[in-house]
Amino acid sequence: MADKFQKLASRFGKLLLPSNKYNVEKSAVNFYFTYSPEPAQPLPRDPKWTSAEEAVSCIKSGDTVFLGGAASTPIPLIQAMTKHGLEKKLKNVSVCHIHTEGKAEYTAPECEGIFRSTSFFMAGNVRKAVAEGRSDCVPIFLSEIHYLFDRKVIQPDVAIIQVSPPDEHGFCSLGTSVDIVRSAIASSKIIIAQVNKNMPRTFGDALVHQSHFDYAVQLDMDLPEHGGNPPSANETKIGEFIAQELVEDGATLQMGIGALPDAVLSKLTNHKDLGIHSEMFSVGVIDLVKRGCVTNNKKTINKGKIISSFLIGTKPLYDFVNNNPLIEMRTCAYTNHTSVIAQNPKMTAINSCIEVDITGQVVSDSIGTRMYSGFGGQVDFIRGAGEGLDGKGKPIIAMQSTNEKTGESKITPFLKPGAGVVTTRAHVHYVVTEYGIAYLFGKSLRQRAHALINISHPQHRESLEKAAYDRLKVMPSA
Repeated sequence: MADKFQKLASRFGKLLLPSNKYNVEKSAVNFYFTYSPEPAQPLPRDPKWTSAEEAVSCIKSGDTVFLGGAASTPIPLIQAMTKHGLEKKLKNVSVCHIHTEGKAEYTAPECEGIFRSTSFFMAGNVRKAVAEGRSDCVPIFLSEIHYLFDRKVIQPDVAIIQVSPPDEHGFCSLGTSVDIVRSAIASSKIIIAQVNKNMPRTFGDALVHQSHFDYAVQLDMDLPEHGGNPPSANETKIGEFIAQELVEDGATLQMGIGALPDAVLSKLTNHKDLGIHSEMFSVGVIDLVKRGCVTNNKKTINKGKIISSFLIGTKPLYDFVNNNPLIEMRTCAYTNHTSVIAQNPKMTAINSCIEVDITGQVVSDSIGTRMYSGFGGQVDFIRGAGEGLDGKGKPIIAMQSTNEKTGESKITPFLKPGAGVVTTRAHVHYVVTEYGIAYLFGKSLRQRAHALINISHPQHRESLEKAAYDRLKVMPSA
């Protein structure tokens, strides 16, 4: 029976040995216990506590490796993986991930042929490699990345993640990144975990049992930080427009990170009963919670809870979410599912972009032919807010009217050649710049052009109007 049990377990890449701490006879464990890929299910085994170098030595040529991302990027383990690949002269190791922090050394020219990265959402550390053809990117909704693992489109041999230390029951927390990590580790044959005492302990779908880790590496380090810079005058004006004109009391908010979301949040201090349902949120939420502006008590689902999927910000944000039962970290399959989003009252989704043409097409992942980021959750939330069951959702695209570096208008007659449409003109309801709000829902092309030109930078309006006439063969008109 024991041999049969171990053969069954080996199909999942796990060697399940009963641990003495369970005080269960071996025969009983072998008979009753079957392997479960559910990461919260305790297994009768313990991880091997070891060094980063020994842990990554299990990676071999032809493997597929999943990396945790955002603030949970296991940077020391990734550095060890890169060194291992170079020293052992590995070949054709596929590395998949969403946005990661650090230098991403595995995308360097000297690693070509050893590692090839595939991004489901790009960060700045891989853009050069993608532009030069050494790495790949996949256009995909954040809400659907889990399907790649669940449907075995991608089958990771090794997952490298970061977690908080185990509690007295052996449970660790995925901390700042649940997102797609939970699906990835449930599908991986081998799991390597960096255990970091500075990783916040979060709840919801974040809890995983240490018995699922094959290797555990104790490496304490500060988490990467982003944001905290004050908004510009233009960003402040955009924040005022959104807060004063579009966000109602009792609304549920989705926003990203950066000066623009913080500008919106800073103008909401007189609002009441706001809720948060967002794939991520920033430090600006903390003040609204302390002031009693964010209560989540108008929600029809997840009442009283802030719902998020991943976080990257500053240390005050990490301290705020640590051991805080107000926060529930959920998978992107949940937070970004349009049917879930649509249930939230007055769902107000605030997203940014790279450019918008005069018909309302939104480019968010590329600058011309150059890939810049990814689809992320923009379409998930824009559509979820548009489908709000109470009919009061507000899908918002917010941006400055011009490119700060070049002075070019971000409202354009035509999209740049090669630019990809992320959010279609049928999805878009509101576009906001520092010059006002354009409401596009139900409007014709000439009406859309009129509304968008009116919120463009004044120095570009005349040329935009002429270009709109040349394109549409009719003057833009309300």
